[in-house]
Amino acid sequence: MQPATGTVRTLLRLEGLAVFLLSTGAYVQWSQHGWGFYALLFLAPDLSLLGYLAGARAGAIVYNIPHTYIGPAVLGAAGLLWLGPTTLGVALIWSAHIGLDRLVGYGLKLPEGFRFTHLGRIGVAKA
Repeated sequence: MQPATGTVRTLLRLEGLAVFLLSTGAYVQWSQHGWGFYALLFLAPDLSLLGYLAGARAGAIVYNIPHTYIGPAVLGAAGLLWLGPTTLGVALIWSAHIGLDRLVGYGLKLPEGFRFTHLGRIGVAKA
């Protein structure tokens, strides 16, 4: 799998910005919890970094699972349909986290190591 380059990388980062802003805005609008709840949960998906203790391949798998939009989408739907506003709030915080990660270049990890993502290599100057 080739990392994204040029305009594609820029579009994916802008998409991350849009998700971050929309998710945070929706949280402000619909959540019954404040900024403390948001701050408490915002970095929770990064606990998946512990997967790297088992090596690069396992780390990539463990990291990628909570860093796709599938989880927050399913959780958000469950929150809207029957589990209520707290569940929806968690889903919005989760998707905001993923969006910010994408914006700053932390994409889904490739098995070569933590610095290798679908958005390109982390820490390498772009031409």
